[in-house]
Amino acid sequence: MTDRAGSKSPEGKVIAVVVTCRRRELLADSLKVIAAQTRQPDHLIVVDNGPDQPAREVVEATPIPTTYLLSQRNLGGAGGFALGMLHALAMGADWVWLGDDDGRPADDTVLEVLLDEAKRRNLAAVSPVVVNIEHPDTLAFPLRRGLTWKRRREELSSPDSPDFLPGIASFFNGALFRASTLDVVGVPDYRLFFRGDEVEIHRRVVRSGLRFGTTLKVAYAHPDGSDEFKPMLGGRFHAQDPGDPVKRYYTYRNRGYLLSQPGMRKLGLLEAVRFGLYFLGQKKDPKAFAEWLKLVLQGRREKFFRK
Repeated sequence: MTDRAGSKSPEGKVIAVVVTCRRRELLADSLKVIAAQTRQPDHLIVVDNGPDQPAREVVEATPIPTTYLLSQRNLGGAGGFALGMLHALAMGADWVWLGDDDGRPADDTVLEVLLDEAKRRNLAAVSPVVVNIEHPDTLAFPLRRGLTWKRRREELSSPDSPDFLPGIASFFNGALFRASTLDVVGVPDYRLFFRGDEVEIHRRVVRSGLRFGTTLKVAYAHPDGSDEFKPMLGGRFHAQDPGDPVKRYYTYRNRGYLLSQPGMRKLGLLEAVRFGLYFLGQKKDPKAFAEWLKLVLQGRREKFFRK
C-alpha cells in the first residue's frame, strides 16, 4: 500500500475510489480527468485487482494525494469497491466518489456539480448521466422508463423534471455518496464478484428511503454496453444476453440471487416469462434457456462459486 495524505476541504473531505484490473492505459486516461476537476478530490484511492500487471506507476503519477491498494487476489468489482469504500470511510471521508477504470468524467466540472446537486437537493447519493464514450449524445446503457427504453441523453429530460431523475442512478460510474449513506446501506457484497453488485446497492438505497437520483447536468463517459440488451416485442421489452460465457455466468447467477431479495421478489415471475420468450420464442435456443434457469436457481440458493 502506498499513501500520500491529503487535507480536508471546508465543505467536507471527498475521496475518489477507482477499481482497476490490467487496464493501465484506460486507468491513466481516467485519473487524468479526475485530477483535472475544477473541484479536485481531496484524496484518491485506487484498488488494483491485477497484481501480474500492477498500475502503481500510473497511480503515483497522479498529481493529487493517493492511496494505492494492490490486491493479490482478484476481488472483482464488488470486492474492489467494498475495500476502497471502507478504506475511504476509515480515512475520514465525508463524501465517496466512485468510478471504474474504463470510464471517466465527461468534463472537468462533474464533481463540482455533483456536490452542488447533493447539497442543494439534500441527496444521499447522486449520479451523472452515463453516456457512450464514443457518442456522448447516446446512453452507454439503455434506461427503461415505464414500458419504453431510452437510448439517447435528450430523451431523459421531461417538462416535470428537466434536469434531474429522482430514484434512478448508476452507482459505480461516477456516483457521489455521502459517508452517512454508506452507514445505512453498507458496501457491495463481495460474493457477487461482478455483475449485479451495482443493482444490489441500488436495491438497498431504494429500501432505505433515502433521497437519490441522476443529475442531467453532467455526464460520465463509459464504453457502450447496450449490445448485451436484446430488444423483444418491438422494443417494449429487453433481455440481457452477454456474448461472453463468463459474463453470462455471473450475470444470470447474480440475478437469481437479486430476485430472491426483498424489494425485487415481484420481478421474479416477469423475469421467467421475459427470458422464456427471449430464449424459446425469439432465439429458439432451449439449451440457453436451461442454462439461464440453472444459473438463476444457483443464485437463489446462494451458491456463489467462482467461474
